[in-house]
Amino acid sequence: MTSPSGPSRRQVLVAAAAAAAAPLVAAAPAEAAARPRTWDLTLLGTSDTHGNVYNWDYYRDAEYDDSKHNDIGVAKLATLINQIRAERRGKATLVLDAGDTIQGTPLATFYAKQEPITTTGEKHPMARAMNIIDYDAVTLGNHEFNYGLPLLDRWIRQLGFPALAANAVNVKTGKPAFLPYVIKKVSLGFAAPTLRVGILGLTNPGVAIWDRGNVEGKLRFDDMVATAAKYVPIMRARGADIVLISAHGGDSGTSSYGPELPNENPVALIAQQVPGIDAILFGHAHNEVVERFVTNERTGAQVLLSEPSKWGQRLTRMDFTLAREHGRWTITRKSATMLNTNTVVEDPKVLAAVRAQHQKTVAYVNQVVAQATVEMSTVESRYKDTPILDFINHVQAETVTKALAGTPYADLPVLSQASPFSRTAVFPAGDVKIRDVAGLYVFDNTLEAVVLTGAEVRAYLEYSAKYFTTLAPGAPVDLETISDPSVPDYNYDALSGVDYDIDISKPVGQRITRLVLPGTDTPVADDAQFVVAVNNYRRSGGGNFPGIVKTQVYNEQQEIRQLLIDWAQAKGTIDPADFFQPNWRLVREGVPVF
Repeated sequence: MTSPSGPSRRQVLVAAAAAAAAPLVAAAPAEAAARPRTWDLTLLGTSDTHGNVYNWDYYRDAEYDDSKHNDIGVAKLATLINQIRAERRGKATLVLDAGDTIQGTPLATFYAKQEPITTTGEKHPMARAMNIIDYDAVTLGNHEFNYGLPLLDRWIRQLGFPALAANAVNVKTGKPAFLPYVIKKVSLGFAAPTLRVGILGLTNPGVAIWDRGNVEGKLRFDDMVATAAKYVPIMRARGADIVLISAHGGDSGTSSYGPELPNENPVALIAQQVPGIDAILFGHAHNEVVERFVTNERTGAQVLLSEPSKWGQRLTRMDFTLAREHGRWTITRKSATMLNTNTVVEDPKVLAAVRAQHQKTVAYVNQVVAQATVEMSTVESRYKDTPILDFINHVQAETVTKALAGTPYADLPVLSQASPFSRTAVFPAGDVKIRDVAGLYVFDNTLEAVVLTGAEVRAYLEYSAKYFTTLAPGAPVDLETISDPSVPDYNYDALSGVDYDIDISKPVGQRITRLVLPGTDTPVADDAQFVVAVNNYRRSGGGNFPGIVKTQVYNEQQEIRQLLIDWAQAKGTIDPADFFQPNWRLVREGVPVF
């Protein structure tokens, strides 16, 4: 862990600009009073880059593109950052990142799983890329904890700048587990006294749920609002002229995991409740928030907020105008704009630094694992039972069934849970490659299993069914609006092992109109018992599904993506006839929607 005590060896001091001799022209006293001298500071912000360096889609083995023609990657961000630094030569420009950096692409996974930096000594590709940009600080996101604390610590040590997380606390010592903040001495240019910029980093408290296996008993994650309230006065007392926060949490004020932990997305609440903050760069929700002002309820000050989308698609630019009054710095104006990385080419230095690792990852993900007898796609998996989602459920259920042989749970039926993580994943007919499986299962989840009663299974399915909008019988069906936009696809679960109908004409909570044992008309009894194969994110409380947070009967820390790859390699053929069993459907008053 990184010690928070004493001056940080990574703290970077912006060198004072050389002072040139100025012409001695006296201004009239009235004119000088009317036009006080001002200086400016620019903050550039990135967030949720998620292992993207190249503008590359590893799942399609092609340059990245989407319907809006966004580009991605740190190499694109570097070009924009370098352009702005060049334009502002001699003026102060800071660069921060708000987290979720080392997870999200096959490139990041390869150096965490296939050739982990903890065993090879290799420098992580995201350290290589970000060190070339020369960030001033990065905040730890929740996904930084996905691969365990040793890998996280190794990555932090590879960075040439501080990694911040004030609300991550060492359970044994009660002290911050990482550097909470830095105070940087910044030169604003000619004839300006030094500006001291305080930068506070806040990570997401949901780590305690989502990565419980990696942090339980080691770290606790305090409330982000309370932590800001603790540290902002300390930073001010230690000389910070302005205070910036880099926070890995959204601004909605809501949580995906329920009320049992501190708020997941409290950034607007921080701005509203904690005095002394000038601006907040934030991430986590993957939204594009160009410029939002929140009024602090105690001081009336306007706090500037901005969130730069995801994957390196956008770069936040915050501009501050500062004046020196009575020996103190004040911000007289602040604003934010958003830059699109699809307007520039990739930075060649970043590409060169990561090229070998990128090429090794491309070669790995293009290995063939099996032959598919037919094409299988997730295009319809949100609203229809599809073979490709049943492939996940079959492998999970089979793995758990084999593991429980000879245990007290061996005779219980095994259900399985899967979510449509991607709307575009495809197994082509013929060669199925690692990248195709990775495109289907994009998260680094592990497999667990718990025991649920029939009543709990029904409650689980009712909760999942809130994903769909309510459509009266006979109303036209629009596939673009069939799901509630407030519920992400990864929080809709389909279960295998029972047959059921979801009536989307009925209110939420009354939609499971048919729940029977497979291939029968026998209703599932409330006191029946089932083993449910489930990913660790869901089992630990992600999505706030009812009944699932309980003691596991299976947990061998097997990564689900790798289980899918291993199964396909062992079989050699992926044939829906081996695993596809349609068991659920959408209906309205008993009439199938499709």
